[in-house]
Amino acid sequence: MKNSYPTPYSDLNEVLDQLVDRLREVLGDDLLGVYLQGSFASGDYDLHSDVDFAIVIEKELSAEQVEDLQVMHSRIYDLDSRWAQRLDGSYFPKEILHRQDLPDEELWYLDNGHRSLVKSTHCNTLVVRWEVREYGLTLAGPSPDTLVSPVDDKMLRREIYEVITDWGKEILHSPERYNNRFYQSFIVLSYCRMLHSLHTGRVESKRAGAEFAKANLDLRWAGLIDRTWTGRPNPSVSVREPADPEDFAATLEFIRYVMEESKRVMSS
Repeated sequence: MKNSYPTPYSDLNEVLDQLVDRLREVLGDDLLGVYLQGSFASGDYDLHSDVDFAIVIEKELSAEQVEDLQVMHSRIYDLDSRWAQRLDGSYFPKEILHRQDLPDEELWYLDNGHRSLVKSTHCNTLVVRWEVREYGLTLAGPSPDTLVSPVDDKMLRREIYEVITDWGKEILHSPERYNNRFYQSFIVLSYCRMLHSLHTGRVESKRAGAEFAKANLDLRWAGLIDRTWTGRPNPSVSVREPADPEDFAATLEFIRYVMEESKRVMSS
């Protein structure tokens, strides 16, 4: 029997059906829940979006389960659908989702565009926990708020502030790594979103972040934000194309601006 999923794309729903059915076969009673998070949960998705997921499991995967899941994900990747190559997410042992500290454990993670699981901290963040609990779309299992504890507001803001600061330093130190159309757009919208979330204590969407930034930041950034939003490109193409030189220079200045603004917010 086919499951019913809240996406408007029938071919994506078919991929998700197969993912959930095969997870049940491999994990059995150890599978507690499967949820969409990221752009499909926040409503910012489009035809080029990643399909971000969170899979909640009873306990850490055994070596045998990992081996079976590697085969499963490779077969899913080979399905005749563009969505099958865009799955991105991690396996969360349930006890991790009830902790109140800043997470640092590596989880089994499937990266967008890859067919194999690796160990990574990529999804093990308070931002992802908050999104899954508050916005997560259920593909299997109970409501996500029964598996994910509330995220402390101060801890969430601290994590977001650290990303604003640490990633900003990284970009400004090696800007050439980010000088393409994809990253130029991604950076501007991400910094709008993070600053908005820092103000609200909620994980807001990129669209909401862009609107917040245009309404509340210095008016000189409005044009950059508008061009970035309306020109959101196909990542597989735009990552190979250089960014507009003026917009990229403005993006680096925008990072510095948001870093300073975030200091003000955290100290207020």
